[in-house]
Amino acid sequence: MYDEPKVTNPRNPDPWLALELDQSLPMDKEAKAALLRGQRGWSRRLLLPLVRPIAKLGIIFVQLLRLVMPERWQSPNLLHKTIYLGLKYFVSPDANRLILRHFNIGTEILAFTADNMGSVDIETTQPLRPKSLEDLLGNTFLIHDLNVFNFIIELNSRVSFEKISPKSLEEIDFSSISTEPFEFSELPDKWHNFLDLQTAIEIYTPLYALLLSDRDFWRASNSLQLDETVAIYIARIFGDSLHLSLVHNGHPTVPFSTLEAGFRLMLHGLDAECLHGYLRDRKIEQTIHNCRENTCD
Repeated sequence: MYDEPKVTNPRNPDPWLALELDQSLPMDKEAKAALLRGQRGWSRRLLLPLVRPIAKLGIIFVQLLRLVMPERWQSPNLLHKTIYLGLKYFVSPDANRLILRHFNIGTEILAFTADNMGSVDIETTQPLRPKSLEDLLGNTFLIHDLNVFNFIIELNSRVSFEKISPKSLEEIDFSSISTEPFEFSELPDKWHNFLDLQTAIEIYTPLYALLLSDRDFWRASNSLQLDETVAIYIARIFGDSLHLSLVHNGHPTVPFSTLEAGFRLMLHGLDAECLHGYLRDRKIEQTIHNCRENTCD
């Protein structure tokens, strides 16, 4: 990130400088810096335009293959082993760090929502707190998708949404939200760890289609649109819908084609970072407010 103002040519402004200086999104600074490094790197600029059409053709091919494959055909363990090896040997440290962050912040967002909608104890979700790439081998990606759907089903089975009244900032329970950086194990950083996050996602998407059941792949693809659903719950808690403008994946009532899953997964990651950043900022605001009220140091 740029720490000091840079001299820039008004006739030829640097678009990446503009994005780095922009403060419209409540993202963690390090996460934003890691994302932008990948977005402006040579891997995304040169490889992504080649990989994306091939990946979409791969998804179409798998969908056609599904017409003759046994319905029970799936191998989530092989999928996660393949993803793990790809992350370890080809994906950049920035991208790997963002992936590990995603599972941690997703767990915190769901926990926050449950804590503040009647203190519901959600029993069907499994907290995901990976600290290393090895932690992803336990079907973490698949469990992440199942968690969101199970969360919504169980939450709405126990809570009447219409009866949830907005809370004051002092009443909101932020105990599930971290304000300190997540600590991860040292990530691979060799000459062959060059793939940016978006290109890697496009490569892995056809593998999802092939190695998960058709139902699991469809569910994984459409779970990406549940960002808006969770954001609506959070809006109800705060009585403030401003942060809904940070969500861009659309409501899952009208699902997108699975061919767009790779791009929408990037949007999903951005949505999650913005929602978590919003909650982190509100927690800090609550702490400052309470400190002033109690005249603490």
